[in-house]
Amino acid sequence: MSSESKRPNILYIMSDDHAAHAIGAYGSVINETPQMDRIANEGMRLDNCFCTNSICAPSRAAIITGKYSHLNGVFDLNDDLDGRQMTFPKLLQADGYQTAMVGKWHLGHQGINYPTGFDYWEILPGQGLYHDPVMHRMGEVVQHEGYVTDLITDFSLNWLEARDRNRPFCMLTHHKAPHRRWEPDDKHVHMYDDVDIPEPASFHDDHSGHGAAAHYAKMSIDRDLTPADLKHREPPTGLSPVELKSWKYQCYIKDYLRVIVSVDDNIGRMLDYLDEEGLTENTIVIYTSDQGFFLGDHGWYDKRFMYEESLQMPFLARYPEEIEAGSVNEDIVLNVDFGPTLLDYAGLQTPRQMQGASFRENLRGNSPQDWRSSFYYRYFMHCAGGHDVYAHYGVRTDRYKLIYYYEDQPGPRYWELFDLEADPLELQSVYDDPAYAGTVAELKEELLRLRSEVGDQTNPWLD
Repeated sequence: MSSESKRPNILYIMSDDHAAHAIGAYGSVINETPQMDRIANEGMRLDNCFCTNSICAPSRAAIITGKYSHLNGVFDLNDDLDGRQMTFPKLLQADGYQTAMVGKWHLGHQGINYPTGFDYWEILPGQGLYHDPVMHRMGEVVQHEGYVTDLITDFSLNWLEARDRNRPFCMLTHHKAPHRRWEPDDKHVHMYDDVDIPEPASFHDDHSGHGAAAHYAKMSIDRDLTPADLKHREPPTGLSPVELKSWKYQCYIKDYLRVIVSVDDNIGRMLDYLDEEGLTENTIVIYTSDQGFFLGDHGWYDKRFMYEESLQMPFLARYPEEIEAGSVNEDIVLNVDFGPTLLDYAGLQTPRQMQGASFRENLRGNSPQDWRSSFYYRYFMHCAGGHDVYAHYGVRTDRYKLIYYYEDQPGPRYWELFDLEADPLELQSVYDDPAYAGTVAELKEELLRLRSEVGDQTNPWLD
């Protein structure tokens, strides 16, 4: 067991598909999130936290194993996690932590591949339901009545209340919300009824500055939202195509925001519990999501692409003993870093098989001089795998993003380059601009270096 006399508790709260730009602390113009903001105001906001594969199951696998998809074996949403792998909860459990997992697991087909490394778990099978969900509790199938976000919080608090007070805990609370299809609870179903939610600046992007993948993808607000997504609401008669797109956006975004309000309320319940129990000072609280989400950006919903709204993960952390209240960090942090960081707080070394690095010093405000200045991303799913997004990989630095699309069918293999300083909305690829030829060469070299560093040698590009 670690030699530390009083190791911190860990409360890790994660939602599904919650974009950073729908959080008040990140400057959201479309909603308010006072409880999430409470974590930021009393801790730190990370502005450059990213996933290495923007799809739910692969990101969750990267988080728990500290390894990229090609090593943890979860490439797309249909892959199960091999539970024999080393994970940060297993290491914490072996070193005396009480560990629990409640909510959306999504790393086993319909809940059959149960979590390992936890003293207690109660999970949703597959995506789970918003209302009256079935859950699997330590192998027992249990039918519940109520709203899923409230229930996940109830069960998390019940476990915390029943824990051994003489040992530190690691509680993973994973919400289903705000995953599609968006079903608010009764308390919030009419919230925003009389409000027009602002449309994003890139809402009417015609993708003239993008390659074939953006045109082929099936995630557009105007074409691809289903009647069920829109709750079978009927639009007013006589709307123009532009007006109809805006009407669909309002239906979508209001339901998305309504389910987030419930998450925010329930985060408040958990923070209040820590206060009431005197646990606040010695508990690391994290709020994050498994990836970002398009909130009408580029005219889309969903994720998958390496574009910023999909790539960026919100990450808010509070730990009064080490993290300065109201602080902000702009270092590049990845989801594979989460496990090593939590192990570091527990006084444990990062095992060699984990590819991430602890960013504990970054959270303290002492960024290491050799901290990464670029990272590797890869989305493995092909068009047949949902939303018809081309498989692609790329490199992002503080200023540039180079992406290679390698789908064999239905389109070509090609590159995109974005100058995030000149074009933060990523509306126009400058890959073919001669002025960027030197940048392209440098980024290709960096991409090869990163691919080698993480051990991904499959599918080299074909120019």
